[in-house]
Amino acid sequence: MPYSGPARTPRTSRAKGRGKLLRIAVACVVLLAITAYVAVRLVTGEEGVASCVVHADGASAGGGGGDYELKPGQAVNAATIAAVASQRGLPERAVTIALATAMQESTLHNIRHGDRDSVGLFQQRPSQGWGTEEQIQDAVYSAGKFYDHLVKIPGYSRLPLTVAAQRVQRSGFPQAYAKHEANATLLTAALTGRKAAALNCTPEPGNDREPGDAERVRAQLVREFGKGVLAEGAGTVTPAAARAGGSKPETAMTVPARGERRGWELAHWALANASALHIERISFAGRVWSAEQAGDGWRESGSGSGAKGGEGTGDGRSGGSVVLRLATGR
Repeated sequence: MPYSGPARTPRTSRAKGRGKLLRIAVACVVLLAITAYVAVRLVTGEEGVASCVVHADGASAGGGGGDYELKPGQAVNAATIAAVASQRGLPERAVTIALATAMQESTLHNIRHGDRDSVGLFQQRPSQGWGTEEQIQDAVYSAGKFYDHLVKIPGYSRLPLTVAAQRVQRSGFPQAYAKHEANATLLTAALTGRKAAALNCTPEPGNDREPGDAERVRAQLVREFGKGVLAEGAGTVTPAAARAGGSKPETAMTVPARGERRGWELAHWALANASALHIERISFAGRVWSAEQAGDGWRESGSGSGAKGGEGTGDGRSGGSVVLRLATGR
């Protein structure tokens, strides 16, 4: 009778057992990685393929080495920080200091955690008198509180950025703000309107499946820029020309712009919020951005100073309006 080797069976079983344990371990690692990725996206609000970029040369179709890239969620927060400063009549330098601070403290994410009880864009602490946790997680409120402290610093606009930021934040790493100054300056130039057509965003695919809400856009504009952002009778919803083959009526709203810089300030704000507010087309001063051609950035509209097809009116220098066309939903 052939020898069956009774000792081999346990060795084979052990090998199979080790292989099974290895497969389970690998599966657990993969599951943990996926869970961590989802958790990071939930906490930070990061999108998938959606992105925004500020071009250093001010041309939204460029690709210079000095460009600054960020996610739409970060762009929304940055635009809020800039808008609150605009409402208060603060200089561009105040926006740069605030943006650099938020870049360091939260990477421009409105996070729910931090060192000890720190939360929000600027990692402000309820226990230190900055407000309640709920208040601090409101980007408009937290930006306002930052500026409240900043403007009390004598000559803050002439101080080195690290000094001004540190006098507000009292951080344990005061020099860390310096590394964000270049990007903050670039982003400020776009969001304050000094650089025309400098910001471009590519929304998530399918972002137009939900309709835009004009009243929500109006409310957000007024909350961030103040009541003066919409002149009497402006900002109302009006019918827009339907696209070829479109089955749903489209709507557009106008936002008055007092001069070119104000117009680009509002246009860039709308673009930063395009994904969140379901804005599919923005036009001002002969330039147009559309979600369906976002890769091309701001394009010449060909409408000159007129308002054909719901384009922004005026040449931008003396005034006019920014026209926002909202998604109809599918």
